Amino acid sequence: MAKEELLEFEGEVTEELPDGNFRVKLDNDHVILAYTAGKMRKFRIRTGVGDRVTVEMSPYDLARGSRSGTSRHSRPPRRPASAARCGASGADAGLMAPPAIIS
Repeated sequence: MAKEELLEFEGEVTEELPDGNFRVKLDNDHVILAYTAGKMRKFRIRTGVGDRVTVEMSPYDLARGSRSGTSRHSRPPRRPASAARCGASGADAGLMAPPAIIS
């Protein structure tokens, strides 16, 4: 017996529930319960309310799904690594002199 193909939908997280569950409003206006599974759960990739996610669903149960991906466009931009290490703000990060080389 062959495994049924999974259906993939895009949606937005509307509510965070305990144990890695989320309420997701799909682009077709259906609201489902999605859970974190696979590598997303293993590596503890976090998702917050308002994030865009990809949900995989079985054709047998269209009320539940597995969250398989998170869109990078929904996250705030990160500070540059050099500014985070030096403690400089975003405006001062480009004005810092390189460290002196001692030979």
